[in-house]
Amino acid sequence: MTKIVMLALTATVLMVAAISFPFLTLEARGLTQKNSVIDAILAFSSGLMLPLSLVIAGLIVVLPLMRLAAILYALAPMAIGWAPAAGALQAFRLAEALKPWAMAEIFIVGVAVALVKVAGLAILTIGPAFWAFSALVLITVLNDNFMCRLTIWRTLESRRPHL
Repeated sequence: MTKIVMLALTATVLMVAAISFPFLTLEARGLTQKNSVIDAILAFSSGLMLPLSLVIAGLIVVLPLMRLAAILYALAPMAIGWAPAAGALQAFRLAEALKPWAMAEIFIVGVAVALVKVAGLAILTIGPAFWAFSALVLITVLNDNFMCRLTIWRTLESRRPHL
């Protein structure tokens, strides 16, 4: 439990860093533009593209953060030896339901493909948010591999207070 909680905390910090710092800088013909994850989301925020912007924000930022928060809420009290928090079963159920929809991994693969295509047209400088997002994907995969769902469900059931 402790390892899963620590990896989830690490992923949360990395997500905040990935949102906060510049993702990449493009330089072409004397023009320089820095972009962040928020800039990528807001790029589609006008007119008929607004729903696409909301979907992008949800899939690469909001849902992964919700999943991490649900994992932390469900498992952190037990990692320090306490009984599960009220609603821990529901929180872990939510984390499991969000797993296929939290698509930070897909985003970073798409960015990598786009970087290969754009590299010949402009000078690209990868920012700290790119590395934070890449580390976030690795930490998320590692966390999912450490997580034995059956054991977590059994532990949540056995440690919950019976009234």
